Amino acid sequence: MSDTVKVLVFAGSARKDSWNKKLAAVAAQALERHRVTATLVDLNNYTAPVYHGDLEAENGVPETMQAFKTLLFTHDAMMIASPEYNGCVPPVLNNLFAWCSRAEGEEAASAAFSAKPFALMAASPSRRGGVRMIPRLRDILAELGAVATPGFVTLPHAEKAFAADGTLLSEQTLKTLDGLITRLLYQATYLEQFQFTRKQE
Repeated sequence: MSDTVKVLVFAGSARKDSWNKKLAAVAAQALERHRVTATLVDLNNYTAPVYHGDLEAENGVPETMQAFKTLLFTHDAMMIASPEYNGCVPPVLNNLFAWCSRAEGEEAASAAFSAKPFALMAASPSRRGGVRMIPRLRDILAELGAVATPGFVTLPHAEKAFAADGTLLSEQTLKTLDGLITRLLYQATYLEQFQFTRKQE
């Protein structure tokens, strides 16, 4: 077993000044306070064409998506902060999942997501805070074989939620985030121990 849990953190938005990127950064800092390794990545560095079976047949999985799959394989858990698009999961995430779930070589389909704990967050200028997207994203990840952490963090009126230095203004939201992280790390540690034990049998 590894000594330190590694958590991959990213936002489901490519926009430069995305509130969800800011929320992901806050989550990464909070994870570090829990003395785990947090890897914060920007999906702008992992772009790919819209998934198309003919493109895959001709060129294989894009290098950027292979690189992201490597991140998934080498981390124990995920934290995702995502906006909602018409109440649904944003296209950039759907495309990421489509490419990264493709089997390569001898690996099984969706192997990079298999038994991977994940925690969800959402930031939105609306009063709902992106909450309509949460169950839909949870369902997609569950279909890929990932394991949902109970609860979530939503950030309504996100345009007013951050200080100039990017920190969250709401102490209550920070407490909710801390609770979500605690549950995620418990899941990640339990699943790692379970898998380690099975390998020894």
